[in-house]
Amino acid sequence: MSFQQGLSGLNASSKNLDVIGHNIANANTTGFKASRAEFAEMVASAIGSAGGNNAGIGVETANVAQQFTQGNLTITGNSLDVAINGNGFFTLQQPDGSPAYTRAGNFKLDKTGNMVTNDNAKVMGYPVDPLTGLRSGTAPVPMVFPTAEPIPAKQTTKIMAGFNLDARAPDAAGNPAATPPIPATPRATYGTSINVYDSQGVAKPVSLYFQKNGANTWDVYDKLDDPKASPPVVATPIGQIKFDNNGAIVSPAPVAPSTEHLLNLTIAPSPPNPNGLPTFPVDINLDKVTQFGTKFAVSDLTQDGYTAGELTGINVENNGMIMTRYSNGVTRAEGQLALASFRNTQGLAAVGGNNWVETFESGQPVLGTATDGNFGALRSGALEDSNVDLTAELVNMMTAQRAYQANAQTIKTQDQVMSTLVNLR
Repeated sequence: MSFQQGLSGLNASSKNLDVIGHNIANANTTGFKASRAEFAEMVASAIGSAGGNNAGIGVETANVAQQFTQGNLTITGNSLDVAINGNGFFTLQQPDGSPAYTRAGNFKLDKTGNMVTNDNAKVMGYPVDPLTGLRSGTAPVPMVFPTAEPIPAKQTTKIMAGFNLDARAPDAAGNPAATPPIPATPRATYGTSINVYDSQGVAKPVSLYFQKNGANTWDVYDKLDDPKASPPVVATPIGQIKFDNNGAIVSPAPVAPSTEHLLNLTIAPSPPNPNGLPTFPVDINLDKVTQFGTKFAVSDLTQDGYTAGELTGINVENNGMIMTRYSNGVTRAEGQLALASFRNTQGLAAVGGNNWVETFESGQPVLGTATDGNFGALRSGALEDSNVDLTAELVNMMTAQRAYQANAQTIKTQDQVMSTLVNLR
C-alpha cells in the first residue's frame, strides 16, 4: 500500500462533494440540470506483465455528467415565463453576439423591447408577418416588441360581412293595390353599421342598408334619404345582391383570379378632415351572406383596419407563437420562439447563468419550433424547476462523506506502517 490510493480517494470524494454541493445549491434554480460525478479506477501496468497481477493505484474522476431529465413545471401566471415540456432548448444571443442555449424561460422585456434573460442575452425566434401570421424568415432573429412607440394605424381595406336577409320580405316599395295593401318597407328595417379607419387611424362609421327589389334581389345602400336637406338627398344604391333559389349568393360574382363575392365602396374620411385625406376604397366581402326564411340577423361584421395602439400584453402559445395585444384591440402574431436540439446533450458545455454552449462533442444544433418533430410543447405562465432530488442528494452527501473518512483512514494506516518501519532497530 502507498499513499497514492488514499490521496486519489480523497480527491475523488472531495470532487463528489463539490458536485453534490453544487446540485443542492441550485435546487431552486430555474431550468437547472443536476450533475453527477463518475469515477474510474487507475491501474499501473507495464509491457509484458502478467494480466491480473497489477495493483490498482487509486481512482480518478472520469466525468461530471449532467442529467437532462425533465423538471417539474410550476405555474407562475407571468405571461413572459415559458417552460419547455419535452425536448429542446431556447436559443439565445449572448451580449457578445455568440449563441447559447437554455432551459430557463424566465424572460423579460428590456427598455427597448428586446425579449431577454436575466443576463441580458437576447431570446431568438423566427420573424412572423403580423398581417398574415405566417413565418417570414428561416433564420432566427432576436425577438423585439414595440414598447417604445405605438404600432402605426392601418387603413381599412376590407369588411367581412355575414348576415341573413329574410326570404319572406316583400318588395320594399310595397303594393298599395294588393288586397290587403302591402305598405312600403323603410330602408332602415334591414341595416347594420361598422367603424372603418382611414390612413391616420381616424374612425369613420359606415352604414349598410338592404332593400328588397324583386325576386331574390336586394339593393345595397350606404345612407338613408334626407328629405329635409337643401336640396333633398335621395340615396342611390352602391350595389346589388342576388341569390339563387337555394338562398346562396350569386351576385356580385367573383372576378378572377379572386373567388370572393365583393362589393366596392368608396369611403370619405370622417369630417372634419383638417389634413385633407383622400377618399379610399373598401371591399365588402359577402361570401357569408344568405337569404333564408328567418329574420334578418348579422352573424359576422369585422374589418381589417385599426388606429395606433400601445402594447398591453404578450402571450406565448404551445407552438411558440408569440401573440401580442394592443390598446386598440388588435391581437397579432409578432414572432415564434426558436428551439434547438442536439444529438448529444451530454456534450454541451455549461457556461453559467443557466446557459450551455455548443461543443464538438454535442454536435451542431438542429433548429425548429415547439411541437414540431421531436421538440416538446411550450407552457406559457410556467417555469421548469430544477431536476435536483434533494433527498437523493443528501443521501449521496452522507455516502461521499463516509468515503472521504475511509480514504483518510487508509492514509492514517499507511502512516502507521511507515512509522513502524522507521522505528525498526
